[in-house]
Amino acid sequence: MNWYLDVLKKYAVFGGRARRKEYWYFVLFNILISILLGIIDVVTGSFSPEAGLGLLSGLYTLAILIPGIAVSVRRLHDSGKSGWWLLIGLVPSSGLLCF
Repeated sequence: MNWYLDVLKKYAVFGGRARRKEYWYFVLFNILISILLGIIDVVTGSFSPEAGLGLLSGLYTLAILIPGIAVSVRRLHDSGKSGWWLLIGLVPSSGLLCF
């Protein structure tokens, strides 16, 4: 849990490096929290099938967007790549070929 909180403390720090452990624990806790919030959304009736999100999971996704991008950029720096490599995933069909 400390790795997850450390990422949140570095909310918008795009410089530096992120160790494998920091990145993957952040991803793990994001998945667990998203599943839990999804269940709560379905039980409370705030889940929207058209949007694919509920109220709580949507708010969580917006809140964690910038820290997620920041830790991904720091992880790319640790592997010796520029943070701009993160944008290659936006290019259809070539994003899979570059990694």
